[in-house]
Amino acid sequence: MNFIFISPNFPENFVNFCDRLNANGVNVLGIGDASYDSLSDSLKNSLTEYYKVDSMENYDSVYRAAAFFAFKYGRIDWIESNNEYWLELDARLRQDFNVTTGVQPDELALWKSKAAMKPVYRAAGIPSARQHKVSTMEAALKFIEEVGGYPVFAKPNVGVGASSTFKIDNEEELKSFFEAVDGLDYVMEEYISGDIYTYDAICDENGDPVFESSFTCVNVADSVNDDTEAIIYVVPEVPDQLRDYGRRALKGFKVKSRFVHFEFFKLTEARKGLAEAGEFLGLEVNMRPAGGFIPDMMNFSHSTDVYRIWADMVCGKSDADANNGPDRYCVFVGAKDRFDHVHGHDEILARYGDRITMCQRMPAVFYAAMGSQMYMALLETEKEVGEFAYYILDEEAPKLMPHLYK
Repeated sequence: MNFIFISPNFPENFVNFCDRLNANGVNVLGIGDASYDSLSDSLKNSLTEYYKVDSMENYDSVYRAAAFFAFKYGRIDWIESNNEYWLELDARLRQDFNVTTGVQPDELALWKSKAAMKPVYRAAGIPSARQHKVSTMEAALKFIEEVGGYPVFAKPNVGVGASSTFKIDNEEELKSFFEAVDGLDYVMEEYISGDIYTYDAICDENGDPVFESSFTCVNVADSVNDDTEAIIYVVPEVPDQLRDYGRRALKGFKVKSRFVHFEFFKLTEARKGLAEAGEFLGLEVNMRPAGGFIPDMMNFSHSTDVYRIWADMVCGKSDADANNGPDRYCVFVGAKDRFDHVHGHDEILARYGDRITMCQRMPAVFYAAMGSQMYMALLETEKEVGEFAYYILDEEAPKLMPHLYK
């Protein structure tokens, strides 16, 4: 099998996808704009060959790289980056090289447009927040009245992460929002009071999950916009309703042979006409693995190897024993340098050293959303998760995740 992996060096942990493909006997052919010498030894050892291009944004250059691999190794079987930023590039290359194992360009709108997601949720029987395609101030005011007033939340119709999002609390902020976006493609939703929960899955060629997991986290938009710190933790089991909604979404969005990351709200208070407190609402779908170190957190939480499960799926291997247990809580706490906390780095390591699985400075690109210094630990109970977060972040922790301290 010939597999072209787009930009295999970023993020850093994606080398594991290449490593597991290589272990399955796959020709892993990397295309990226980083120099070969800058690649880690583990990535070099996982790749059959690497082709450096001057810019990944230059399609002709990437196309020529893929054409070179096709000439040298024969028919290309897979093209994938596992990165949302390169979804369109991946799809275009698949179309040009007649690779049918992934989504094609004309299918992408359903996955990338937040407005296009709403009809799919409805058809799948998944409740979601009411939404308005931003057009005029008058139309926005009418929508805000329909959903019961402020606050509302505005975000790019097509976008990744929490950048360029707005929580709007009054008409003055609404006017400022329209001045800031100036006709850009935005959607506006009623503001939901709830905790973020995810449905993460690897599904096979029939769209059936071979691995499922869930984590809850501080709202990334709030972390970025309010410059707060981060708490994320993988739960031992996917809640039943969330599992049901996640599987419905897999079928509704016609997902096949992918690692996906779907986001939901768990309501902290009832929302008339939508759901009761404690129930879930669909938020958005992301057709790639969860970001940062979360795949590693899933591995720790479920005593498994999601990179291998994904690579086995690519190679058509069954993986009935994906979750090897025991299942525990894996928590990530991201502290920001701008805060002065009671306990220093050495104290944290002294108290939790035997339970800490990872501890390091974060890459600058993740500072805003995930903090500058991360601590990851494997714990037995949700109460211990709250204690761990509190020991590192002090009084900031209950502000970020009140449900941990009730």
